[in-house]
Amino acid sequence: MIQHRQPAREISSIEIAASGEEILRPRRWQEEMSDLVRDPQELLALLQLDAEQLPQLSAASAAFELRVPRPFLSRIRPGDPKDPLLLQVLPTAAELQPSPGYIDDPLEEANANPVPGVVHKYQGRLLLIAAGQCAVNCRYCFRRAFPYADNHLNRQQWQQALDYIRAQQGLREVILSGGDPLVMSDRQLAWLAGELQQIPQLDKLRIHTRLPIVAPSRVNDELLDWFTRSRLKPVLVLHCNHANEIDEEVAAALARLRAAGVTLLNQAVLLKHVNDSADTLAELSEKLFANGVLPYYLHQLDHVQGAAHFEVTDARARALVESVRQQLPGYLVPRLVREIPAEKSKTPV
Repeated sequence: MIQHRQPAREISSIEIAASGEEILRPRRWQEEMSDLVRDPQELLALLQLDAEQLPQLSAASAAFELRVPRPFLSRIRPGDPKDPLLLQVLPTAAELQPSPGYIDDPLEEANANPVPGVVHKYQGRLLLIAAGQCAVNCRYCFRRAFPYADNHLNRQQWQQALDYIRAQQGLREVILSGGDPLVMSDRQLAWLAGELQQIPQLDKLRIHTRLPIVAPSRVNDELLDWFTRSRLKPVLVLHCNHANEIDEEVAAALARLRAAGVTLLNQAVLLKHVNDSADTLAELSEKLFANGVLPYYLHQLDHVQGAAHFEVTDARARALVESVRQQLPGYLVPRLVREIPAEKSKTPV
C-alpha cells in the first residue's frame, strides 16, 4: 500500500543536505509514486479551488480512489475548475449516479481472462496484466472495477501466464498493461522482458502506459536498458488526451525514448469538456508529432459505470475527426474507434 506523505515544496525536485548546504536534485520516480495526491482536501487546497465541493469529492473518491502525481498536478491551472487536465482526475458527484447501459465490465474482459494475468481477445497479440494499479486514476477508466486482486500474480501464476503465452503459436506480440506496468520496478520488468524474449514466436514487446506523461521521471536509464536491449522490437503506447499534458519534462522523457529506438504511439480518449473540439484535437496531434509520437487511436468512451458524464455522441465524434482531417495531414489524424466485446479488433466509428 502506498503511504501518503506531506508534499515537498517543489513538485519536480526535492532538497537534500550536502556539506551543510541545501541543493536541489531531481526526484526519482519512486519518490513521485510515494507522494501522490490522494486526499481530496489537499487537491482543492493545492489548486486553490472551492472547498464546497469536498463532500462530493470525498464520496466519489471513496468509490474510486483519487490518485494524482504531483508533476501532473503542476500543469493544472490553479483556480480553474474547468481545466481539462483537472477534469480527468477530479472525482465528482456525477460518478455516483447510475447510468443505463453503463456497467462495471463494459469490455467483458472477464470472458477473455483464460489464466490469471492474461487478457486474450485478439489474434496475434494479448495483454499481460503486469500491475494492479496506476500512478493516476483517470475518472473515465474502463478498468475502474477490474478484479486486479484476482490477477495479482504470485511466482507460480507468473509461470502459468508465461506457459500460456508459450503455447500460443500464432502469437507475435505481448502487450504489458494494467493498471500501469511501469509502476513495477525495473528489476521485475527486466526479468519479465527476459522471459518473453525467450519465446521464439514473439517479435514485439509493447507497453501501454501513462507514466511518462504524468510522471516523466519514470523514463530512466534502467527502463531504457531493459526495454531496448531485448531482441523484441520495443513499442510504447502513451495515453495523452490534451496538449497541455506535454511540458518540457515530458518532452525530454519522450526524446530519450525516441533516441533509444522506441516506437512511440499515442491513444487518446474523446472526453466531453476535455478534448471535444477539433482545434484541441488538432493541437494534441501536432504537439505529439513535434515530440516524435504518432497519433494512433482516438477512443470513444467505454461505457463503464461512473463515466457517463464524459460521453460524446458518435455523430459529434465523427464530425470532430472530419474537421481535424481537414486541418491536418492524414498521418496526424488518429483513427476513431471503439472497443466492442467479442469483436476481433477495434471497431471504426
